[in-house]
Amino acid sequence: MAVDVFRAYVHLLRFDFLLARRGFPAVHEQVRKSCVRQQSRTLDAPERICHAFDLACVLYFKQVRCLQRSAATAVLLRRSGFAAQLVIGVQPCPFRAHAWVELDGCVVNDKSYVASMYQVLERC
Repeated sequence: MAVDVFRAYVHLLRFDFLLARRGFPAVHEQVRKSCVRQQSRTLDAPERICHAFDLACVLYFKQVRCLQRSAATAVLLRRSGFAAQLVIGVQPCPFRAHAWVELDGCVVNDKSYVASMYQVLERC
């Protein structure tokens, strides 16, 4: 579990740096070009990875935003052999934006009903 939390933390750092230095386009590009690796997958891996991100966010030195967390989660899930999608949605009134990760159309790193609260702008 410690290795999973360490990996999650490193990915949070990576995407924090990307957001700070190069902005949303760089984060979007990194997620879009990340490939699903072909390897043996365990059924509990998505749950384990999301739990590792929960712990890494608690340990992170500043507040983790949904885009940073979801982009990092999607990339780590893809590297673990899962076809994760980063989803970005908006709520028009009052205006809000949010990002989450889906596997096979199911939200994995947020509440299950979050997709029904937002209009999807982008999937990558």
